[in-house]
Amino acid sequence: MSEMIFYQRVVALNDKTHAGLRIRPASSFAYAARTNSVPLLISEFMECAREYPIVFARSESGMIPAVLLGLRDGENLYVGPDGKWDARYIPAFVRRYPFVPGKGAQGELLVCIDEASECFDTKLGEPLFAAGKPTAQLERAMKFLGEFHQSVSATEALGSRLDALGLFRQADSMAQLKDGRQYRLNGLHVIDEGKLRNLDVEVVKELFASNSLALIHAHILSLGNLAALVDRLGRKAMSGTPQTSL
Repeated sequence: MSEMIFYQRVVALNDKTHAGLRIRPASSFAYAARTNSVPLLISEFMECAREYPIVFARSESGMIPAVLLGLRDGENLYVGPDGKWDARYIPAFVRRYPFVPGKGAQGELLVCIDEASECFDTKLGEPLFAAGKPTAQLERAMKFLGEFHQSVSATEALGSRLDALGLFRQADSMAQLKDGRQYRLNGLHVIDEGKLRNLDVEVVKELFASNSLALIHAHILSLGNLAALVDRLGRKAMSGTPQTSL
């Protein structure tokens, strides 16, 4: 899973180049309609576990958590033809768009944007800068990105610790609709409950003290949402609902 899943033209925000840029609230989640999973922060596990399956995937950063949004490539079952998101909670990775954190030449955190986003305009919306300074609108976006960036490190640390403990098992599986059609899910990892039960008591205490044990159980419980995801695909297949176009 890429950090830039649905970003098209990412550039660093600049108070001179973008002095006249304005932003409008996103009127549609069509930009996320063609991704079947997005990375997840550990701060979101409890909310997401109620609605989405939480899995893990191996990346360059190690084992990272993600929410499954669809069962087929290029399809998000939570975005309808009208561009609306059909769930109570929307992952932070989706909500941060059209902003995204980046790194400068010295490793400093940069605020970047997707210049191709329809949220940006030079006439309509709230300005990002006033007299060369960030407006309240931009300050809120910067705060959100800063919090997101800080949570990434803790999230990667969780994946690394669980991986080091050997708790993951590959969970490639087959989803089958009532009409017999099948869809294979590859490259997914989940916590092996047998390995979890066999952990040394001191390790369990460590996981409990760091709140990792609660996150593990949220992940395991969330896998029950796979059946609901299959049902979503089945209803869509029966209705012949087209994918949302970008």
